[in-house]
Amino acid sequence: MKKKRPSVLAKLCKATFGGFFLVCLLAALSLWMANATLTAALPIEENGWQFQVEKGSSLSRALRHLERDGIIHWPRLVLAYAYWAGKTDIHPGEYLLPKGSSAIDLVSRLHRGEVMRYRVTLVEGWTFRQALQKIRSEHKIVKSAAGSTVHAAAQALGLEEGAVEGWIFPDTYVYRSGTTDIELLQQAYERMQQVLGEEWRAKGDKLPYKSPYEALIMASLIEKETGQPSERGQIAGVFVRRLNRGMRLQTDPAVIYGLGEGYNGNLTRAHLRQPTPYNTYVIHGLPPTPIALPGRAAIRAALNPKPGKSLYFVGKGDGSHHFSATLTEHNRAVREYQLKRRADYRSSPAEGN
Repeated sequence: MKKKRPSVLAKLCKATFGGFFLVCLLAALSLWMANATLTAALPIEENGWQFQVEKGSSLSRALRHLERDGIIHWPRLVLAYAYWAGKTDIHPGEYLLPKGSSAIDLVSRLHRGEVMRYRVTLVEGWTFRQALQKIRSEHKIVKSAAGSTVHAAAQALGLEEGAVEGWIFPDTYVYRSGTTDIELLQQAYERMQQVLGEEWRAKGDKLPYKSPYEALIMASLIEKETGQPSERGQIAGVFVRRLNRGMRLQTDPAVIYGLGEGYNGNLTRAHLRQPTPYNTYVIHGLPPTPIALPGRAAIRAALNPKPGKSLYFVGKGDGSHHFSATLTEHNRAVREYQLKRRADYRSSPAEGN
């Protein structure tokens, strides 16, 4: 019997199916290879790979830089994946890519902006100048002309140079590489405004302050006088009662602040008689500005002083104070705790006027 030969149509279908199968096979192989490339661990050592993405940089540019550094070998493939995943928008900053990360991990980090974070701590009791110096000493902070001096920084914050003291809230701030000194100062300034506003709304009664700013001044005095945190309320009580009675505050830290560079670490009787706007042995009421950066606890104490009768306190030499209601008792405490140690020591406050 004669064998029937396949028709032309059958041959064509067979060839088409074979070609389609080959295309599918090649496509599947390509997808597998692409997936393997995108999910494979990048050539990163144990400590990870640290790199910077500049402001205005695109994902394509960032990938080219990483290709140059030998981290990415198929930048166009990674870029194609990012377009497919809708993750082409990236954030500037400094990144640390851990060992074992893949190209997909890289794209996700860039898209989410998982930049490296740094911390700087501004300490309670520092001056504005000290806080500015600390911020500008951080090697990841960009030093701007606006933060080059106290005067320039005050202008950038919208404050007068003489009124900038105390307006920076002491705390630990998290920032990323490229943050400017003024950006961080602005953050600390806004934080102080927030904290002062919150504490002012919760203030006690019969306080001698006409404004939150006067409470800020008082808080700075409390901050500098406090040796033990538990005594803030008592110290605030002494100062508030003295103001309400028209007595001078007579606090040494304010005198020292007013002396500026003229103070060499030894506060003398001559210093206590030297007229300055901050010499609370000479002036009545509060000094014209804060003398330091007060923390929330000091602000709260200034606005919620501890009730009592004490009008005087003297350091006992261990960071704590002896509180007295009368000048006689206070002078006895001065003799006990201070005059035996240093003949020229003057406690704060010391007199009853």
